[in-house]
Amino acid sequence: MVESIESWIALLLVGVMLSAALVALLSRSHLVAVVSVSVLSLGLTLLFVLLKAPDVAMTEGVVGAGLSSLILALALSRLGLLRSTKAGATDE
Repeated sequence: MVESIESWIALLLVGVMLSAALVALLSRSHLVAVVSVSVLSLGLTLLFVLLKAPDVAMTEGVVGAGLSSLILALALSRLGLLRSTKAGATDE
């Protein structure tokens, strides 16, 4: 019974990861793409935890979900592609 639950959780994680990958590929918003890549990496981290590989999961979590997402978000803000669309905001 436990193996079947783990299999269903793994299938759910793979589905979430595929959805996040498709959103990242098809999105017109850079911010949505960065968040989708982060969700993909987080799903992969959880999959590694489920597969009982904690060292790989920690590495993927820190590098994949944390560091690369931060670098992508900083690159977007530095390039000016990460803009807020607040009402009444003026560009300077």
